[in-house]
Amino acid sequence: MFSLFYAPPGQGTRIRPAGRKHRLALKTALVTVLASLTSGSGLAATQPEAPKAPQAKSASTYPASAKPAPGGEERILVRARRREQMSVSQDGHLGVLGKKRGLDVPFSVKTYSESLITNQQAQTLGQVLANDPAVRTTTGYGNFSELFVLRGFPVPGDDVQLGGLYGIAPRQLLDPQIFGDVEVVNGATAFLNGMAPAGSVGGTIDLEFKHAGPRPLLRVTGDYTSNGQGGGSVDMGRRFGQEKQWGMRLNVAGMDGQTSVEHEKRHATALGFDTDWHNDDTRITLDMNYENQGVNWGRPDVFLSGQATRVPHPVKATHNFGQRWSYNNLDYLFGMLGIEHDFGEHVMVYGKFGGLSGDERGRYGNFYETDNQGNGYNGAMYVPYQQNNESTLAGMRAHFATGPVHHEMNAGGSGLWETVNTAYAMGSAYPASNLYHPTYTPLPAMGLQGGDIHNPRKINDERLYSLFFSDTMKFFDERVELTGGFRFQNILQNNFSYQTRAKTSGYDRSAITPVAGLVVHVTRHASLYFNRVEGLSAGPVAPAGTTNTGQAFAPYRTVQYEIGAKYQMGRINASLGFYRMSQPNAFSEADPAFPGQSRFVVDGMQRNQGIEADVNGEIIKGLRFNGGVSITQATQRRTAGGLTDGLRAIGVPGYSINGNVEYDLPFIKGLTLTGRVMRTGHQWLNLANTQRVHGWTTWDVGARYTFALQPKRPMTLRFGVQNLTNASYWSSAMGGYLYEGLPRTFQFSLSTDL
Repeated sequence: MFSLFYAPPGQGTRIRPAGRKHRLALKTALVTVLASLTSGSGLAATQPEAPKAPQAKSASTYPASAKPAPGGEERILVRARRREQMSVSQDGHLGVLGKKRGLDVPFSVKTYSESLITNQQAQTLGQVLANDPAVRTTTGYGNFSELFVLRGFPVPGDDVQLGGLYGIAPRQLLDPQIFGDVEVVNGATAFLNGMAPAGSVGGTIDLEFKHAGPRPLLRVTGDYTSNGQGGGSVDMGRRFGQEKQWGMRLNVAGMDGQTSVEHEKRHATALGFDTDWHNDDTRITLDMNYENQGVNWGRPDVFLSGQATRVPHPVKATHNFGQRWSYNNLDYLFGMLGIEHDFGEHVMVYGKFGGLSGDERGRYGNFYETDNQGNGYNGAMYVPYQQNNESTLAGMRAHFATGPVHHEMNAGGSGLWETVNTAYAMGSAYPASNLYHPTYTPLPAMGLQGGDIHNPRKINDERLYSLFFSDTMKFFDERVELTGGFRFQNILQNNFSYQTRAKTSGYDRSAITPVAGLVVHVTRHASLYFNRVEGLSAGPVAPAGTTNTGQAFAPYRTVQYEIGAKYQMGRINASLGFYRMSQPNAFSEADPAFPGQSRFVVDGMQRNQGIEADVNGEIIKGLRFNGGVSITQATQRRTAGGLTDGLRAIGVPGYSINGNVEYDLPFIKGLTLTGRVMRTGHQWLNLANTQRVHGWTTWDVGARYTFALQPKRPMTLRFGVQNLTNASYWSSAMGGYLYEGLPRTFQFSLSTDL
């Protein structure tokens, strides 16, 4: 028997067929459920509200101590305080599968809300992800960008998604204030999202655009960050039309001044204009954004070279060993158009198109230690970098039944077009300096140059195309859900000479990445899950000097197996997962066919396996917690000559622990105390595991107070201290270089609704 039935797109919730006389009641109930699922995200406004039955209660209905407030001002304050509460959920967007409830999917996903971003006064994406025990943040190679470490693998800013699209997010620094939720999917996601542009496999970070909610909003915020950064923001949202079908959200944010690191100054400007429209069958969104960020006299990374054989002691937390001529300036213009349309009650089609235009210019000066006394020098490199990307995704989602088995089918395709124009200029001789007692010198002569730094030309282009298909089958009254599918991925890359602009190399290979997932609902509030999924990266090309120079290898497949359990009840979420990920590696070895020469092979492997446990929600009334532990064993396997077999991989801590708590003081209405602790285990700086980087712990404290000086005008005062003890520590060794953690930093802000 084959039958169709209605299920809301992206949710997969089964609604049994009803008679004609019950359709209106069914639709009203469905709208109510959807509104409750999407409340607080700005999506609830895309559906008309279900009518509410009038209720009347006499004063005698309530105990004297529980009588409702006579006016609306108290309700406004209560709503404002609830809006400010820390919120972390297991629900989120899962690429081609759409938005899902955490219990219903065989993947590990967490969503950090807009309120968390606001209350923690986060200025970068890394500060938001500091709440996740499975994520640690460092800097990119040789610049001031943020790079994220998920399950022991690096995820650069190039691989951050916006609204489910790769390639349209600012790649170095990103201001989260103009976005809503930040969603993190741990582990390989080549099927869900396609291959990431830079080939990362540790997980996917996706930011969702803000949209207007059901209530008008005009919020003005002023903020201060030590030692001298001032800033502010305006957040305005409105809905228009007889049925509130039009929505508009405008966000403007900025800050400028000296950070808590000596001499370092940062500036940022962000503008987001987001609109949406809907009717019964169609939903359209248009998001247009601009960001400018910059760092002057930034503190750089530390590399060991020459006679430096041990990890140096961390410098004073506020100390800056960078050079005054170092800087970057980053301009990004980006946006996305999204369309969804329902064909009846069974099929939805959707499409997204986005673009990014980036213009980066920076002069960087990493510190190179050449002995074990802190002596060394600052390098000097100027890099202009221009990027133009276009990204698209289109697909269909259908719900139907074949006998007792219910299906959710997804099919579609994606494309990414990326072009990079760049050049560089480097110094050839550098004045001496010292890590602990730096010598600030003029900019050295930039005698080495590649390309035209005043008019950079195309150096790289990349094209990623994919087709996908999946079917989620639900058995035994939807207690068991089995997902199977695949994605065909084609990778096209071309590289060009800095000097002649001639093509120097190319890559054109394809791969199919399958997915298998199983969810078993043990109870209404708990489920067990399993997945076998892959990550995908472009394979290497044998370098010059090897006997197989120019050989292009097949794309790297990082195979992941994961099993775990999830629990959701009321405002409590918990999860426990066990995973194993195996990533191929390449190296050169002796070529037996040509004595004395080497060949390039893909025979190595890095295996990351571990445990992740999370708990978040309201433990008791007024006490909220978000935290967990991530244990990772990242080992080298099948290395060149077996020299480092079984040793730990570079820059992967053995464990990381987070605990974040909020407590509403019962005797001071509107006052909330906050605190966070982060603990990270030791890491290794080199493959031989002879250079150990000690573990570290930081403590953060804060408070916020929500009140009203004028009727119906709630205000929130926030104060926070990061790294309360002003600990000095190397926070990361990922990539084989050291990144110093931030010093004690004070933050203050005041928001008011107008």
